[in-house]
Amino acid sequence: MAKNRKNESVVLRFGPALKAFALIAVIGGASVGYVWQKGQIELLGRQIKEREMRLAELRDQNKKLRDNLAMLRSPAMLEQRMNKLNLGMVMPQAKDVWRVAEPLARPVSVTARTASVQQVASR
Repeated sequence: MAKNRKNESVVLRFGPALKAFALIAVIGGASVGYVWQKGQIELLGRQIKEREMRLAELRDQNKKLRDNLAMLRSPAMLEQRMNKLNLGMVMPQAKDVWRVAEPLARPVSVTARTASVQQVASR
């Protein structure tokens, strides 16, 4: 007997077409995702390169500023600036300098150390 297509369900008639559409959608989605990822990778690569260049510029600027600060703090430069501003400063005389001895730390005795360890252990 011949089959009548009118008696077949709609799902059976459109099943192969739906499968083909789903396969095309998956492949197309994967392709679009791949292209998008490649674009993001390129964008991030450019951003990294720009930031590395900016970092190198900032490091160079910091080095120049550190060198400038060291030069400004040098005794020769300070003396030159002092003379330029006419501050009338001179080196102190030996009688004007007070020398203060730094107090030494009191050594902890062995018995005091063992007593503190015993107190901690008994808690």
